[in-house]
Amino acid sequence: MAKLIFSLENTILNEYQLDKERTTIGRRPTNDIQIDNLAVSGEHAAIIKMGEDFYVEDQSSTNGTQVNDKIVKSHLLHPGDLIQFGKFQLKYINEAALSSVGMDGGGTDFEKTMMIRPSAMKAMTQAQPTHMPVIPAAQPAPISHSDQPSPVASSTSSVGERTHIVVGRIQVLNGSSAGRELVLNKALTTLGKTGVQVAVITRRQNGYFITHVEGKVFPIVNGESTGSQAFSLSDHDVIELAGVKMEFYLDKS
Repeated sequence: MAKLIFSLENTILNEYQLDKERTTIGRRPTNDIQIDNLAVSGEHAAIIKMGEDFYVEDQSSTNGTQVNDKIVKSHLLHPGDLIQFGKFQLKYINEAALSSVGMDGGGTDFEKTMMIRPSAMKAMTQAQPTHMPVIPAAQPAPISHSDQPSPVASSTSSVGERTHIVVGRIQVLNGSSAGRELVLNKALTTLGKTGVQVAVITRRQNGYFITHVEGKVFPIVNGESTGSQAFSLSDHDVIELAGVKMEFYLDKS
């Protein structure tokens, strides 16, 4: 079921199921989602269901509707998108897009793959992701961090010809799956457990980024919260998610 998580300055206030063809957002109490703030218009925006897709559409509001810090008129929502009204945020989550699949063919209940619809794939230019299981927490390994995002492409032999790709990996630090690795060769990789804490790692041309999707606590990278926005990952960063510590690194071989 698709839903919106309503929050103010990283504090979750409410949760709304998108079970209607049209869900209205605005300051007036007649809206399905009321945001009682003067920066929000009486009828500010609406979430429109079209088939399996959901769109957010601005309703000629005074201050405009933002998605991921950009003003939009109409926007196809993707899991993790943030609809912003000043300091208030609505995070789009589509739990129905998660289906069970085992990484090793075992089909365990906490191993899932997020299925991306063809229409969303075209808009996101993303492929189907994979999922890392949740295991008991481990102690962090030595880490290093830089302010620059990890590069995906490392070298080219000529214009338009790519000869070597630096691919990211995630390695579990301890527990029953200690040493287990996940290759981040998909455009979108989900980590965590539905109903507890979920994040996604996106692979872009300028590096890898982790974004909070679900749960009251944001992911931790190198001992610090990532917050609600996309957080760039660097070589040997340690990620803590739902009590699990994993090391992100670049395979430069």
